[in-house]
Amino acid sequence: MSDPVFITNVSVARMDGADGAYSLLRQAGLRIEGDRIAWVGPMAEADPAWRGQEIDGGGRLLTPALIDCHTHIVHGGNRAREFEMRLQGASYEEIARAGGGIVSTVSATRAADEQTLLDAALIRADALIAEGVGTVEIKSGYGLDIETELKMLRVARAVGAQRPLRVVTSFLGAHAVPKGKTADAYIDEVCIPALEAAHEAGLVDAVDGFCEGIAFDATQIARVFDRAAALGLPVKLHAEQLSNMGGTALAASHGALSADHVEFATEADARALKAAGSVAVLLPGAFYTLHETQKPPVAAFRAAGVPMAVATDWNPGSSPMGSLLLAMNMGCTLFGLTPAEALAGTTCHAARALGLKDCGVIAPGMRADLALWDVEAPAELSYGIGINPLYRRIHGGRA
Repeated sequence: MSDPVFITNVSVARMDGADGAYSLLRQAGLRIEGDRIAWVGPMAEADPAWRGQEIDGGGRLLTPALIDCHTHIVHGGNRAREFEMRLQGASYEEIARAGGGIVSTVSATRAADEQTLLDAALIRADALIAEGVGTVEIKSGYGLDIETELKMLRVARAVGAQRPLRVVTSFLGAHAVPKGKTADAYIDEVCIPALEAAHEAGLVDAVDGFCEGIAFDATQIARVFDRAAALGLPVKLHAEQLSNMGGTALAASHGALSADHVEFATEADARALKAAGSVAVLLPGAFYTLHETQKPPVAAFRAAGVPMAVATDWNPGSSPMGSLLLAMNMGCTLFGLTPAEALAGTTCHAARALGLKDCGVIAPGMRADLALWDVEAPAELSYGIGINPLYRRIHGGRA
């Protein structure tokens, strides 16, 4: 166990919801014992015996380490050509139906060996770590066969083993329909067997799907979710990104951790998410990249009391964005979030979207995953565009 650490002279954004905003403590300190927060409070109340073990925060801002709760950072290849096509007027759906989109990344991911995938994923993980991220969710879904889905999940686990980063995996076998299969046949013959094999190998923390006209309908996703429930795995869903297919209602009916994208969600969907205790994960990078105009119903989520998370959705096609700080800015400028909502969306609400109860908040007993920022006010984290004010990151009590 490492020696205790006492961080002094900081403003602490506890993000515990106590005041509906940052729960900010000024002229504060924090003590770490092992990998846990042992104490946080005003410096005037600190134990004098802790002196001699200090990190002087210099008046900077201390927050929970950020959490990117929706990514696809394990994949082969890139889709820069599709970026050009979109700029020439092609829609996401047109590209997908022409053989591009997810299916093109599937070919590149199948062709890459595990080391090649890992090397690329580690570069992406390092970019997130450099912005104060302490936890990242990584999805499969670019295999669409049993072997490659398992390969992706093994690589995701390896990212967490080789970097000071907590990795949560999501099985996304129901991401697209591969060539030569009908959607129903793929679910029964490939997706569910792959899920069972991944679970048997200990590679899955949650089960995801893509409920959309270019992917799977709610009935097909429900079959995957039913199998997940039988295996004791929580679920989440790409829902209502391009149209309203009933995915958000389906996710809520299964007690999903989250419904993600949700641009076409309704007020009724918001009430269903609230009743289910699910999080709405907003992904402004995809909205921006695809030139979408339908914004998620943020006002309805607020009115219903639905927690909103924010994530990069880092993927090679619809959101090639490697900055969670930029996602926070976009959440404010494009979707109308407040800076407090954006920071909650990448800390406490992002933790909830992953089913994690020991991070995302600064409080005694929580993991000492922290970010020290060279800013005075929390709003500066969402305010800057292309600015990284991270001063120091602490992961599991270690700087």
